[in-house]
Amino acid sequence: MPTETSPAAPHDPYAALRLPEFRRLISARVLLTVATRVQGLVVSWQIFKLTNNPLALGLIGLSEAIPSIVVSLYAGYVADSVRRKNIIVSALAVLLLCAAALAAFSSPYGVGLLAKGALYTLPLYSIIFVSGIARGFMGPAMFSFMPQLLPDRSLLPNAITWSSTTWQASGVMGAAVGGYLIAYLGIAASYLICAIMLGLGLLQFARIAGRPLPPMEGERLNLKDSVLSGLRFIFSNQLVLAALSLDMFAVLFGGAVALLPVFASDILKVGATGFGHLEAAPAVGSVLMAVLLTYFPLRRKAGVKLLWAVAGFGVATIAFALSKSFALSLFLLFMTGVFDSVSVIVRSTLIHTYTPEYMKGRVSAVNNIFIGSSNEIGAFESGAAARLMGTVPSVVFGGMMTLLVVAVTAWKADKLRKLEMGAGK
Repeated sequence: MPTETSPAAPHDPYAALRLPEFRRLISARVLLTVATRVQGLVVSWQIFKLTNNPLALGLIGLSEAIPSIVVSLYAGYVADSVRRKNIIVSALAVLLLCAAALAAFSSPYGVGLLAKGALYTLPLYSIIFVSGIARGFMGPAMFSFMPQLLPDRSLLPNAITWSSTTWQASGVMGAAVGGYLIAYLGIAASYLICAIMLGLGLLQFARIAGRPLPPMEGERLNLKDSVLSGLRFIFSNQLVLAALSLDMFAVLFGGAVALLPVFASDILKVGATGFGHLEAAPAVGSVLMAVLLTYFPLRRKAGVKLLWAVAGFGVATIAFALSKSFALSLFLLFMTGVFDSVSVIVRSTLIHTYTPEYMKGRVSAVNNIFIGSSNEIGAFESGAAARLMGTVPSVVFGGMMTLLVVAVTAWKADKLRKLEMGAGK
């Protein structure tokens, strides 16, 4: 007897948020992201005011990127060998101690290292270095733990979009709040508030039940081969490699965020509060685009849209560098966030979709080297270029390099150009 085909279930934009443990994970990440965003903003403002040197801002990124890169591949191996919740909780505890140490060193009741000038920045850079190690271990564990909270793989795209949305929204909150905290409470109190938020985030993570590691497929590898397997996986998949490379070089060359203290203080002359607004603008754009993509997911011509989005990021960066208007600068930074959100969601979806569960820690570690650390190395590149070329020319140069990267990727990566993100792979 013929049967009538049942209609497809309607798209539920809140599907992942209906899971209690996913909500706990998201709320903990919100606290973590707000705290680290405020802390990063306060550190950059503090060091620029102490040194008045854009290169010193770049060194902040380098201080965090070097340890993160060094530990990343091993951290990916650990994330696939040790229960991921335990790694996250341990790394969060270290970040909490780092925030408390920054508050202590910045307090007039600190440990006697309060001399003005370059010497004062040494303990700050040391603490940033330690936090880079903790974040290097946390990244792969967090990336691979999130899918374990989902009872159905079909929820993964929705979970990725909500994860990105709340992460960007936290960035908005952290940047906006950070500027006001600096202006009204001071640097030491701002660090103390970061420590409190990290403590609350740690408590939220502790409420999530641990998950066993996914079963290993095939022969168990030795340490060296296991660590390198994530690299082999990425470089054997043209689609994932192209998306990662595009995002990495765009962030490496096109980021103006590291120089925002210079723009806020010397070019736009808007002070600490305006600095917070400038920091928040890209995240506002990212949040709104991510929410839009929650209701209207990218499917047809996703690869072409990704290439146009990264090109738009480069154009907006160049225009921001040339702007002398605070309102126009805010809008252009907002647009960089809109374009960046498309790249983040496409890249995350590709990695989660194509990577086996038992390898996600190691593949995420490579992703962390490509993308996470490129933010910090890009900050150093921006600071060094500003020192050599001047602030505005260095940002214009970065935006032009981003456009060049898009052109080369569009020419070489045919699979990315043809990418469709429908129901199947």
